[in-house]
Order: sequence, then C-alpha cells, then structure tokens
Amino acid sequence: MAGRINDDDVKAVRDAVPIDAVVSEYLQLRNGGGGNLKGLCPFHDEKSPSFQVSPSKGLFYCFGCQEGGDTVDFVMKIDHLSFAETIERLASIAGITLRYEEGGYTPGRQQGERTRLVEAHKVAAQFYAEQLGSPEAEIGRVFLAERGFDQAAAEHFGIGYSPAGWDHLIRFLRGRGFSDKELLLSGLAQEGRRGPIDRFRGRLMWPIRDITGEVIGFGARKLRDDDNGPKYLNTPETPLYRKSQVLYGIDLAKKEIAKSNRAVVVEGYTDVMACHLAGVTTAIATCGTAFAGEHIKILRRLLMDNSGSEVVFTFDGDAAGQKAALRAFEDDQKFAAETSIAITPGGMDPCELRLAEGDTAVAQLVDSRTPLFAFAIRHVVSRHNLDTAEGRAAALEAAAPIVANIKNSSIQHEYAVALAGMLGILDTQFVVRRVGQLARWNRERGQRGGGPAGRSNGAYGRGDGGPQPGRAGQPGATPPPAPPGLRGPALNLRSPAHRVERELLKLALQRPDLVAPAFDAYGADEFTAPPYAVVREVIAEAGGVASADKEYVARVREAAPDDTVRALVTELTVEPLHTRRDPDEVYAGVQLVAVRLAAVNQRITEIRGNLQRLGPQADPTHLAAVQNELWVLQQYGQSLRERGAAAL
Repeated sequence: MAGRINDDDVKAVRDAVPIDAVVSEYLQLRNGGGGNLKGLCPFHDEKSPSFQVSPSKGLFYCFGCQEGGDTVDFVMKIDHLSFAETIERLASIAGITLRYEEGGYTPGRQQGERTRLVEAHKVAAQFYAEQLGSPEAEIGRVFLAERGFDQAAAEHFGIGYSPAGWDHLIRFLRGRGFSDKELLLSGLAQEGRRGPIDRFRGRLMWPIRDITGEVIGFGARKLRDDDNGPKYLNTPETPLYRKSQVLYGIDLAKKEIAKSNRAVVVEGYTDVMACHLAGVTTAIATCGTAFAGEHIKILRRLLMDNSGSEVVFTFDGDAAGQKAALRAFEDDQKFAAETSIAITPGGMDPCELRLAEGDTAVAQLVDSRTPLFAFAIRHVVSRHNLDTAEGRAAALEAAAPIVANIKNSSIQHEYAVALAGMLGILDTQFVVRRVGQLARWNRERGQRGGGPAGRSNGAYGRGDGGPQPGRAGQPGATPPPAPPGLRGPALNLRSPAHRVERELLKLALQRPDLVAPAFDAYGADEFTAPPYAVVREVIAEAGGVASADKEYVARVREAAPDDTVRALVTELTVEPLHTRRDPDEVYAGVQLVAVRLAAVNQRITEIRGNLQRLGPQADPTHLAAVQNELWVLQQYGQSLRERGAAAL
C-alpha cells in the first residue's frame, strides 16, 4: 500500500511554490487590478479573461466556469493528477524531499502513475541523448549536420538516438527500477513475441515536451533504408501523450509568444529548430497531426486573445501546402488574433530555406506573411472563370462570405473594394453591400446562438469576464444557488441588497486587518443572504479576522462544510474589491456600517410589525419592552448614519 505523504511536507510544498509561477506555465497572465492577475481560463472556452489569480492569497478562481482553489487544486485539475501525484510534482519543482509515512518510502512503488511515467520519459531522454555520441549514431549526426544542425543545436533541443537493438532502453530502465508494465503504458516499449521490446530502434529522437517542459513523448526519424517503418514514428496515445493536445517546441517558445503576441506554426521538428536558430523563437509545430481545436486553445491562452496578436502559418507552396493553409483558415474565427500565411519559396520548408539561404531568409519569410483571408480569397476566386458574367457572379458568392468574416470592419471594407476589382465588377458598392449584408447575418446568427460555442454560465451563473456591469461582479447576473441545507427562492447574490454584504465578506477575507476587530462582533444573522451567513459562520469557525495570519484563508477554506461553500470562499477571496483606490479603514468602515445599518433597519421593521399585531390590548409591560427596544434601535441607527464607523 502506498505511503501517506507527511503533512508537514505537504504544507511545505503548498508554501514553496507560488501559484502565479505555476499558472504562468500554462497561460499568459496580466495585471487584473487589486493585486490580482487575469488570463483566459484553461478550463473552458471564453473570449475575454475571467480567470483570476491572487498571488497574495495563493488562490485562483474563474468567474466564467467557477473552477477555483489553490496551487494544488490547479495542477490536479489541469493535468488530471491525483493529490499525491500533484504534491510529488510540486515538490520536485521546489526541491523538497518528501517523507512517506506508514512504512516509509519505497522508490518506484509509492509514486503516482503519472509521476512514474514522466520520470521514465525523463530518464529515456537522457539515455537517448547520451547515445547520440556513440559510433552507431554517426548516421544520425550526419543527418543533423546535413541540415545545418551542430552539436550545440542537438543539445539545445535534447535530440538523441535510439540504438538499433531490441531492448537497449528496456534493460536500462529496468535497471532504474521501472517495471515492464510502466514501460508498456508509457509507450516507450511495445509487446514483442517474447515480451516487451523497445518501441524506437535505430532512429533519431526528438523529445516532445508539454508546456511545462516535461518530456511526455518522442518523435523518431527513420535513418536507414532497411527500416520498414514510417518516416516519422511518434509515441502512441498514452496517459501522458495525446497528439491533439501537444505542440512541439511550446516549452521553448511560450514566453516569447506571450511577450511578442505572435506564434509561428510550422510543419515539422527540423522546421522548429531552423526557425529558433534563425531567431524566430516563437515557432512551434504539431506532432503528426493537423493543427486543430486543442492546439488553438493552447495558443489562445498564451496570446490572451489580444486583437493585436498574430498567428503565422508557414506552408510549402505546393498543392498539399495550399490545402493545409485552407484547412487552417477554417479555424480562423476561433482566434481573436489575426492569422497570416507565409509561403516558402521554391517548395522549400524553413529548414531547407535556412540551409540554402541562411538565417536571414527564414526571418524574412515570416516578415513577408500575407493575411490568411487574403490567401483564401485569391484561392477561391482562382477556381472561377472571370471572363463570363456567370463565373464572376459565382466567384462573388464564394468569396464574399470570406470577406464578411474579417473581424476588423475597416479592413473588411477595403477587401470588399479589392474583391470588386479582382472580379472586374465595376459597381464596387454592389460588392460592398453584399459583403455588409453577409456580415450582418453573421452577427445576428451569433447573437441568436447565445455567443461562442463552449461558453457556459456554470453552476453559479457567472458571465465570462469577471466583475463587469450587467455581468459577473455587478447586479443583473444570474444568481448562484444557496448552499446545501438552505433551500428556498433563488438568491441574486450580486443584487444591490446583498452587494454590501458581499463586499464586507471580501474585505474580511482579503484585508482582515481593515475590518478587525469589529467584524468578529457581527453575527451570521446580520447577513441576509443565507450563503453569506454560512461564509460568516465559517470565518468564525476559523478563528475570526482577529486571528488572521498567512494561514488564515487556508483555515477558512478548510472549515467550509462542503465544496459549494468552499468555492464561494475562494471566489470572494479572489474577486476584486469595488474600489478604484487601495482599500483603507475608511472604505472598510463604510461597508461595516452599511451591513450593520441594514440589519438594524430590518429589525426595526420587524418590531413595528410586532407592535401593530400587539394592538392596544397588549400587556403593558410587554408593550413597553418592545417600544423600548424600538427606541434603542432607532437611536442606534441614527448614530450609525451620523457618526459612521465611530458608532460601531
């Protein structure tokens, strides 16, 4: 049975790895105000960033899909890991040696499955890299040299060589404590007639890394004529490696992609190498599959869907390259970024271009790009006979929808005018009107469809952009349900009546120093929304704001009775406060007074109702007591209105 990780070590791991550093490995984060960072959510499709990270609290929360939690929760969700596997991975990042209880630590037995597979790939990559220097691998070194790659380039990209025997890698990994079951599951081995054999034999090896830099698979290039396998052989689908979700070179390119707001998509491993060595360090490639939806999601999170960002596709100028370019154009609308195409001259790929004309030619290739919709328009028009009226009309009907899909309206108009000239139609305004009509239809169809596919309001009914007027963070958003056990009419927790309670709870979680000690004297009955009353009780169970320290929020989250309340605590901890300035004691005092005054006014209303029901025949003593309570509350309310926080 696997040992349990020592609690102190778990806490050390949580404290050692900043959440913004971990999240930044997967998506670009920008300043979100109030000390928070924001980005496009990796857990659902969205057009504008609703994913917020609070580095000071160590928490994340998406106001679009309601995913939230701490660093451990993020890694567990995004990489589909168990708790133990997540702690092991973060411990490795932080350089922390974990202790295992219940019998001690047995390497290779108590680590999670994914951790073991990642470690096997790491060791295999080192093995292959060392083999590249062997006499047998000379054919691989020649292959690289002929394509302009020296030893430094091979080391930079981690290129290696798989020996031609049947079980060189297997024997090596067995010696490092890996089982045959793990080797088969990882895709490094395959079943042979007499047991497992190496999957890759006698080939040049490219390690394929995920966005965090971990080796999760390999691409293997055939070197010898007697190799009957395919030219390129990739790792099969495994728990680690899914080719539809992998971009080769993304680990090396991600920072520059985010910084420059540009990604260059090429077709192969050597093309990525050639581009990076030529200074185009934003180049990435798919691994034996077409560029598609999951790849787009990865790039969108790095580009932040900035309208000024760009995705450049490079393709050979032959028929296959043109077909690939048109296939890429089909996904153009999935980007907020502009998409362009760079056609390599003479049918050369970037690797061949660099070899023939040098690094400058590769950089110039990217600089000479053409908007992808312009390429698509020319391609569509070229299929029609423009010498006849029928041919021109058919070309217009085929090309006009492409122009109508151009996101920038001013550029759309220019291309409509250009299309008229391309077709030889003298009535330019006729073409412009036709394009405009199609563009309006597109917009109306999108509005009727309720927005982009994949958008979800989620269980809490949020919008997709965090606190915005009429959406998440403001009155008018769809209400979240009350926590279990508090059933009744649906509550709009962002309505004006509840907004001040929400703001006070946010202060109690984010800036407890500003509301202490007054907040701890507030009862749960002063919060009129049942979910907020539960959060107030949870804060009290965690020791209240007066006991706030660096573990305070973690204690509050642990005290939550269920995941629903815990998610609400996380949301309130991450959601920005509704003040443009840094919150201070004056701002906190306003919220404290507003909540207390609302509770006082509600109690006054209740007492007046009681007096009316008692009538003149009521017991004089009881009537006097009720009237006295009313008078005291009225005086207290007046004092709160006049003196503010000083009256608390």
